[in-house]
Amino acid sequence: MERRVVVTGLGAITPIGNNVEEFWKGIISSKCGIDEITLFDVSDFKVKLAGEVKNFNPEERLDKRSAKRLDRYTQLAIVATKELMEDSKLNIEEINPERFGVAVSSGIGGLGTIENNTETLIEKGPDRVSPMYIPMAINNMAAGNIAIEVGAKGESFCMTTACASATHTIGECFRIIRHGYQDLMIAGGTEASITKTGIAGFTNIKALSTSEDKTRASIPFDKERNGFVMGEGAGLILLEELEHAKKRGAKIYAEIVGYGASSDSYHITSPAPGGEGGARAMTYAMKDAEIEADKIDYINAHGTSTHLNDSGETSAIKTALGEASKKVMVSSTKGHTGHLLGAAGGVEAVVCVKAIEEGIVPPTIGYKVPDEECDLDIVPNEARKKDIKYAMSNSLGFGGHNSSIIFKKYEE
Repeated sequence: MERRVVVTGLGAITPIGNNVEEFWKGIISSKCGIDEITLFDVSDFKVKLAGEVKNFNPEERLDKRSAKRLDRYTQLAIVATKELMEDSKLNIEEINPERFGVAVSSGIGGLGTIENNTETLIEKGPDRVSPMYIPMAINNMAAGNIAIEVGAKGESFCMTTACASATHTIGECFRIIRHGYQDLMIAGGTEASITKTGIAGFTNIKALSTSEDKTRASIPFDKERNGFVMGEGAGLILLEELEHAKKRGAKIYAEIVGYGASSDSYHITSPAPGGEGGARAMTYAMKDAEIEADKIDYINAHGTSTHLNDSGETSAIKTALGEASKKVMVSSTKGHTGHLLGAAGGVEAVVCVKAIEEGIVPPTIGYKVPDEECDLDIVPNEARKKDIKYAMSNSLGFGGHNSSIIFKKYEE
């Protein structure tokens, strides 16, 4: 028998808030976290703006020695984990740690560490490369360090599917618990790719906006959009088997009821024509949840602010939802945060859960110029008070990876 899976804890650190409360307030108040890059000198760069995490001092939440031995992407993940654990009131002494797993994705991993050690190698020779280089840089180390931090001895892994990573991860963790392999999973993503090579690489494949206007750089679904804005941060949720959660008296935020994934099998960076692959992922998720398209109240779109993504995703939503696409509320919160790559689906899952909990639909901010190719109800600029029973979150990644998850308001 398939088991029900609920959300019992949240953790986030983002460009508009260093905890879930600040982040959510920023979402519903239409706060923009896009600003000038401060993490390195951008004098020679065409791209000047990003969504940096602000006022972040890892030594305030981690001991000094640990902080120095972790890349920024792992630091962010552990800070979000600490919040999640406090929020969930989970006591490791009162559960079976072998039934408690961690799956935290990253699209790129420790890119800053890779850059720094490559520079050291070139300038000072191989003997000066840090012995911590590999343990800091590899993609799985956020998950590994979190498992150590919380004492989780169950499944621990990192799923990397570019910008679809965190949503894929949450979906797979949902399956793992539903089918009885684990009772609890920390799931989500983390990223810290606002670095020289990160910005240069995405700039040179024409993916990033070169706008220097903070309010017109990340503008999903707007006709004048010209590329995404890099963001950083971490978003994590605690998934738990329903009876396990009830037994320990956990607060239940929402239930996760559907997951779908697909491959475009088309192009390494461009979505399939008409968003065909994304449409299939959404269709699979609705089938998994055993609901018709007209039951979906809100979609947190991938909505990157690139021409191909936003028009393609609009087509995908129309294909998957049919007539129901005319009334569904759709927004992209990347106008607030920029695009967090492998962490995007993690922070956007937190958004969906909070939207259900509070009955507030997040807005698509920075929207001015309508685009006939993006003619859905995108909840422009201002949050909307509305009861939400089912919320879908989409993530679409380079390589043609598509993932979609569905959350539901919890009912006994």
